[in-house]
Amino acid sequence: MREAGLLVVGASLAGLRAVEAARATGYSGPITLIGAERHLPYDRPPLSKAFLRDEEPAVPTLADAHALAALNVDVRLGEAADGLCLEEREVMAGGRCVPFDSLVIATGCAPVTLAGTESMADTAGMNGVNGVHTLRTLDDARAVRRHVLAGARTVLVGGGFIGAEVATALRARGSSVTIVEAADVPLVRAAGRVVAPLLAALHARAGVDLRCGVSVRRVSDGPDGRRVVLSDGSVLTADLVLVGVGARPTTGWLAGSGLGVDDGVLCDETLRAAPGVYAAGDVARWHNPLFGTAMRLENRTAAAELGAAAGRHAVDPSAATAVSAVPYFWSDWYGSRIQMVGVVEADEVHVVGDPDGGSWAALHRRGDRVVGALTVGRPRQIMKYRAMIARRAPWTVAREFAGAPSGVGGSA
Repeated sequence: MREAGLLVVGASLAGLRAVEAARATGYSGPITLIGAERHLPYDRPPLSKAFLRDEEPAVPTLADAHALAALNVDVRLGEAADGLCLEEREVMAGGRCVPFDSLVIATGCAPVTLAGTESMADTAGMNGVNGVHTLRTLDDARAVRRHVLAGARTVLVGGGFIGAEVATALRARGSSVTIVEAADVPLVRAAGRVVAPLLAALHARAGVDLRCGVSVRRVSDGPDGRRVVLSDGSVLTADLVLVGVGARPTTGWLAGSGLGVDDGVLCDETLRAAPGVYAAGDVARWHNPLFGTAMRLENRTAAAELGAAAGRHAVDPSAATAVSAVPYFWSDWYGSRIQMVGVVEADEVHVVGDPDGGSWAALHRRGDRVVGALTVGRPRQIMKYRAMIARRAPWTVAREFAGAPSGVGGSA
């Protein structure tokens, strides 16, 4: 008889937390952890921050070989999953079939490349252009860092959080930075129409050249660096071109498996995708009962929380409960700590404080509830707002806690 047990596919934060949570429940059966990368589990957020900025950064390892051995887990690194058979209860990875009784899918996302966007009119030879990178893995970060250490002139394609964090790290090292953003304002989807322009203003104050409403048409090697041609006809010269235009869930290996996939693995409110199969982290699209909608979250907090829940549920499905998570993420831009909880889809946004002064908050209302909050330079407040959202606090409670009258407002 084969020994199967719990199989976790994806050896980053969500997968590691699934393993830890399964053991914490008292589960003593076999656990196998498969990872596509050859590295031990590591933390991704520092890759766009301290890893690029610091003189001698440490690899942000989440668990070393000793810690994994203590969990009594069979770790198989450098083995990307390339198939799933639900009937046989097997995952194909590394040229072999790995059996399972229960499965946690935590394969995360892969970055979108320039050739994968509509903005590129001519992608011929794109993959062969030296100095064009994405930033998702430790190997990516090491490649980018080699350019950063040389004082690279940098063009960042995409004004999202990754682009802003990299811009922050490079400006701290004295590099010149240009951000090319196809939208009229960066981060409208992530932060909302009221807040996004307030965040965008931070770039100009830091000496970053932010160009909105333009896209990249072509990148080629030139005599003195990369030649980046924009849709308005302007040409930028760079040593480093970093593409941060989004990420897509790593679900291609699930084709033909019978699992529901639509911008992520489709799950119920307990993260269950099929009998004995759960998903967690960036790859999971689950029904969040707190907001009454399906969500897929790409942040560290969600990876940890959903990973732990999926691990518990996979080894003890009878005790599975709904996962009502309040989204939370943070980012550091040019000395400002930006934190956000909840969602931005709202009927009203109320801004408190002075966005020009470096300390402010934006509250998001839907109906008579507070559903989201973003703070800049107010790190002690954000978890109070998160607790309000979790308990479905009335809008008036959040307004009273915020205190000062609004300086900026409007619909989201």
